[in-house]
Amino acid sequence: MNDMHSRATRAPTVSARIVPAGTLDVLSRKEIARLRDATASGLHTLLRSCALAVLTSGEMHDDARSMLDRYPDFDIQVLQQDRGVKLELSNAPAQAFVDGKVIRGTNELLFAVVRDIVYVSTQMDAGQFDLDDSAGITHAVFDILRNARVLRARENPNLVVCWGGHSISREEYDYTKDVGYQLGLRGMDICTGCGPGAMKGPMKGATIAHAKQRHYRNRYIGLTEPGIIAAESPNPIVNNLVILPDIEKRLEAFVRIGHGFIVFPGGVGTCEEILYLLGILLHPDNAHLPFPLVFTGPAVAAPYFEQIDKFLRLTLGEGICKRYRIVIDDPTEVAHEMMRGIERVRTHRIEHHDAFFFNWALKIPFDFQLPFKPTHEAMAALNLHKNRDPHLLAADLRRAFSGIVAGNVKEEGLHQIDKKGPFVIDGDPQIMRALDALLRSFVAQHRMKLPGREYVPCYRIAGVKETAKA
Repeated sequence: MNDMHSRATRAPTVSARIVPAGTLDVLSRKEIARLRDATASGLHTLLRSCALAVLTSGEMHDDARSMLDRYPDFDIQVLQQDRGVKLELSNAPAQAFVDGKVIRGTNELLFAVVRDIVYVSTQMDAGQFDLDDSAGITHAVFDILRNARVLRARENPNLVVCWGGHSISREEYDYTKDVGYQLGLRGMDICTGCGPGAMKGPMKGATIAHAKQRHYRNRYIGLTEPGIIAAESPNPIVNNLVILPDIEKRLEAFVRIGHGFIVFPGGVGTCEEILYLLGILLHPDNAHLPFPLVFTGPAVAAPYFEQIDKFLRLTLGEGICKRYRIVIDDPTEVAHEMMRGIERVRTHRIEHHDAFFFNWALKIPFDFQLPFKPTHEAMAALNLHKNRDPHLLAADLRRAFSGIVAGNVKEEGLHQIDKKGPFVIDGDPQIMRALDALLRSFVAQHRMKLPGREYVPCYRIAGVKETAKA
């Protein structure tokens, strides 16, 4: 039963009941009760925000609050009937429907949301995840990915992780499509953070190349977490959506399943990802592991990567540049570099009897796995000084960028800023000056917010007179 509701002051909506197009068929009564429970201990609020993000796939927004404001009457309920599970959608965004029927891909992603929320909460309740131990956290990430059926055994490495910003220029976006196209022509699959911009472009380019090559078992994997998906809806090309419990498990999932990594221009979220990965690669136990990493963009992005390179060398040491290669305005060379690097990964894993589908050998320190809560106290306590092991400094720099991401787009971070004002970031004066220069460039280039939206900084760099605004 589908009813269209049109209101002059609100976006058009649809109410409907839908059955799963994916693999989720049944739930227990306890699981359904948790999904319907809107109290703090229940899962309904989380389900509602994640489901609304999926239903608004394709819309350009980067604020968790704005979408809920546009659809204040939206609700979702999980029903268990004789023939299996159904979702009851009330006042859902009309764009997710065609002639009264929900779009197939949207249906699949909706039930992926239910699947992941239920699985994680059930495993947590049963004590199946040992989150007080590094190996236990890694196994939790593995279990979530396996349950989502994104791990493929007996297949050669071909998964390229693409990182980059949601707010990028048209020229930068078109370049990400060109790179994705070259990767797709060579049989590579794509994994991103599943949002718009540099997370969508490589998938879009790869779809055309895959069609030309008749590559039908393609994977467009989107890895996200509740705070991110609420602010950045999945792009419509994603065909494998996985919601990890927090940003740290999401980042670990990327580096465990990816065979090669490409970084496009972005903002603070992209810097967070770069520092997480480089911090891990700087750990002595990972020195021998092949890990192809390319920074790339069109010619206009060359200054951007020069500044990123300068910041990394200043904070982590000159030797850090050995862990990545910068390729400007050459999508074909990026694809060739990925092919060469992934072949080294394949050879190494065969020699060391490691799985192709999950990088068990990678050492991820426990400090990197612990969830970071972006409070004012936690941000002020970060140790951003140079008299530390580089991989530990990278970990705290990553947390600084993570806090800024939260203050920019996540509900928890926005609430903190509303309550106490901007985060204060303090540390080594040289690092603070470099950090301030980097963040100012992001603001000037509109990498903090989508173009046309005013950016009010959620942070203040200690020792710097004024924080940039745009």
